[in-house]
Amino acid sequence: MTQERTGVATFKGNPLTLIGPELQVGDTAPDFTVSKNLLEDASLKDFAGKIKLISVVPSLDTGVCDAQTRRFNEAAAGLGEDVVILTVSADLPFAQARWCGAAGVDQVITLSDYKSRSFGQAYGVLIKEFQLDMRSIFVVDQNDKITYVEYLGEMTEHPNYEAAIEAVKSLQ
Repeated sequence: MTQERTGVATFKGNPLTLIGPELQVGDTAPDFTVSKNLLEDASLKDFAGKIKLISVVPSLDTGVCDAQTRRFNEAAAGLGEDVVILTVSADLPFAQARWCGAAGVDQVITLSDYKSRSFGQAYGVLIKEFQLDMRSIFVVDQNDKITYVEYLGEMTEHPNYEAAIEAVKSLQ
């Protein structure tokens, strides 16, 4: 049975239902299958041995998601080669590539959860009502342990960028 959590998140004040578990610091990061493009998938093991900052956004084509992805793209330059920043959304890979090109975003790896919503369900961020992933941040160490989690309570709010970046730096 799929776990549903109601009332933990909202969109403009309206309650949302999130599907999947609420992950905690210390948990092993669940595996997932997402699309890098239409022909190639990616999973957690593709980033083995790296510190992973996973930035989850509902859609890159919205203001807060755009700002969030640009902010982490800027931060990437100062984080070193042992860190990978992944942005996960339910946008089609075509849309992600178009957005990155137009925005000049080249330090973040965009991954699409559009096919099976595998990431959203595994990380407890799939929004039942919209079939999009709820804004959230996960920092995962080189051994795939979660060291930082931020589930946003309101879909339209910004995450705590500084706290997430500091969580990454603390692992270096």
